Amino acid sequence: MPLGLFVFTLLYGGMTVLAGFLAFKQSQLWPSNLAVESGIFPFLLLVVISSTIAQLYGKGLANKIVTWGFLPLAVSIGLMALVLTLPVSPEMVEGRPGAIEAFELVHGQYWRVVASGPVAYFVSLFLNIWIFDRLRGSGEATTIGLMVRGAIASALSQAVDSVIFVTLAFYGEFDITNLLIGQVIAKVALSLVLVPFLITGGVRAAKWLDGRGAKPGVRPR
Repeated sequence: MPLGLFVFTLLYGGMTVLAGFLAFKQSQLWPSNLAVESGIFPFLLLVVISSTIAQLYGKGLANKIVTWGFLPLAVSIGLMALVLTLPVSPEMVEGRPGAIEAFELVHGQYWRVVASGPVAYFVSLFLNIWIFDRLRGSGEATTIGLMVRGAIASALSQAVDSVIFVTLAFYGEFDITNLLIGQVIAKVALSLVLVPFLITGGVRAAKWLDGRGAKPGVRPR
């Protein structure tokens, strides 16, 4: 197994779980009052990692990693539910006042945040394909036309992804207006500007790791 693939697969599984925890905090988009849920940062790395794997090791393997990447999520939800039902140690209650209440406040809603992610992901993915195909038109495809279609489809699908995720994960907990607007702006901007450069860096890093981990007489892809 190439070292780059091994390392990126480990990172992928970790980021799927971490996204659910970080999403509980809403970070301000200074200097405005808009916000993003902090799970956007590991989610961005998930996009970069899966794209890097597809580029170097094939689309089929990338699809498998994306599919099986939901397994850590399911296991983490089950373990969290188990831990929340276990009795609290008297030493924790007496020695760390307020700790158990803070733990239950955050992790008691972990399942809702995590479960919202796959729903938004699959809806936005199918929407992206549908918009891209509808914009095809009857004329011959050009390079610029393909880029424009891809940009429009990606931006709109990511906007819908944000609406679905923020609504399912946080509606009823607080006013989600600023978070919703900030999330849409951030995801669309990152989809159009930052992701391509991060993928390029990811590909270079994986190739470097493959070179370091190659055995004598074996050339990494």
